[in-house]
Amino acid sequence: MSKRINRNIYRSLLILSFLGINGLILFGLSTTLSYLNSGADRSSMLHLEANLDESYLPKMNWDRAKNLGRPIGDQTLMEIEKDYLSAWHVRNMAYKSNDPFGIHDYYTDSARVKLFDIINLNKANDIELNTTTLAHNPKIEFYSTDGTLVVISDNNVTSYEEIYKADKLLVKQRDTTNYQIMMLLEDGFWRIRHLEINSKELETVQLETQDSINRVEDINSIKGVNYYPKDSPWDMFGKKFNDSIIDADYKLIKSMGLNTIRIFIQYEDFGKANVLKEKLDKLKVALDLAQENNINVIVTLFDFYGNYDVSDWTITDRHAEQIVTIFKDHKAIIAWDIKNEPDLDFDSRGKEMILAWLENMILNIKNWDKNHPVTIGWSSPQAAINLSKEVDFVSFHYYQDLNAFEYAMDNLKLEIPNKPIVLQEYGISSYSGIWNLYKGSEKKQAAYYEQIQKVIKEKNIPYVFWTLFDFEEVPVDVAGRLPWRTKKQHYFGCIDKKGNKKAYFKHLK
Repeated sequence: MSKRINRNIYRSLLILSFLGINGLILFGLSTTLSYLNSGADRSSMLHLEANLDESYLPKMNWDRAKNLGRPIGDQTLMEIEKDYLSAWHVRNMAYKSNDPFGIHDYYTDSARVKLFDIINLNKANDIELNTTTLAHNPKIEFYSTDGTLVVISDNNVTSYEEIYKADKLLVKQRDTTNYQIMMLLEDGFWRIRHLEINSKELETVQLETQDSINRVEDINSIKGVNYYPKDSPWDMFGKKFNDSIIDADYKLIKSMGLNTIRIFIQYEDFGKANVLKEKLDKLKVALDLAQENNINVIVTLFDFYGNYDVSDWTITDRHAEQIVTIFKDHKAIIAWDIKNEPDLDFDSRGKEMILAWLENMILNIKNWDKNHPVTIGWSSPQAAINLSKEVDFVSFHYYQDLNAFEYAMDNLKLEIPNKPIVLQEYGISSYSGIWNLYKGSEKKQAAYYEQIQKVIKEKNIPYVFWTLFDFEEVPVDVAGRLPWRTKKQHYFGCIDKKGNKKAYFKHLK
């Protein structure tokens, strides 16, 4: 009896397995047929780094002058633009990886041949092209009556290219090129049939030589503090944003005889390429309150950003463009600080990559805002030599031996004699505990400030000290989890956690 039951169970399992396998096969076939009939989503096929608007956003300036042939509607133009940019994006990725994956979907048969030849040649010679386009100026020249062919002229296409051989950088260059493009509508998508260069004018990687001088003179009179509210350090524009608290802090700062604050815009927190309106609104409130209190603001961009790769440039361009163009006329802003301590990423990301990204951003910000000076917040006087010719004034941080500060400052002035130099961060923690063998104290902190403020006053050095408050909490992203690193970050302020003035407060006036 039991054997018969077991046989029946076994047969049932076989039947269920057979039905299940066939069901999966039928489901797969139906999905495939549906996919083929409806047209493929090529962004998912190609794994195009999520959406295009998250990976590749060059500036597009369409010339909408009347074209030959059939008039073109807005929806059609949007579809052409999407596929046109996707074609550039796929091409850039293929050149970087020397893998033609995706070329088939955005270029016709004849157009692929040249691209495949370039990729194969580069692969054979161990050459890699890291390239992107930064700005396009397209115009529809002709649109066919049947709506399947379009001719585009794209003039003054700004691009940046790095050429590597065996992982060694050989050449980096910006250039401006004019293109003539023919695209065909196939399977519901626009593919490039021809992409030819009309004329090419190479542009050396030189930035504007003229500084943004409107407020450079104000730089020499900076007396300031790196500012976060007491209860929201490294998250000034987050959920705890409170205009009343910020206003009270500004009044305190002004009463200390200070005239400048430095604030930080976190790249991801503000929405990356699509900057969040709620963040912009909070930034405006902070700037408006600063103006009301007669306080100047150094706005530090790209906090906690660390990619720098050429493939990311158009995304960071759009992020900065939105912020800078919106606030370029705000009277509270004294300067744009592109990045906080980018040299700390030299080892992990590569010095040349980071400097190239910074050069591009300097050029962009000076183009968007011709009134405010631009700087970079280097982590040391030694690093501040980098790009000193490109910035309007030099900024550096000093957390080294206090007795060597005067020499470091004098040496930096010899290296960079013709530009203002700002001591943009400095300070010492009063933390005293097991993690520093009880060596810190408010008394030692006060002695530090007494000594350094004396040098600052004698040499008339613009300064921005770190920081206004001691903090209850410090995010892991700032100092990690190791207690001997994190504990000291809580105690740099001139006002303690209870709101009392610490011993060094008197030396700041």
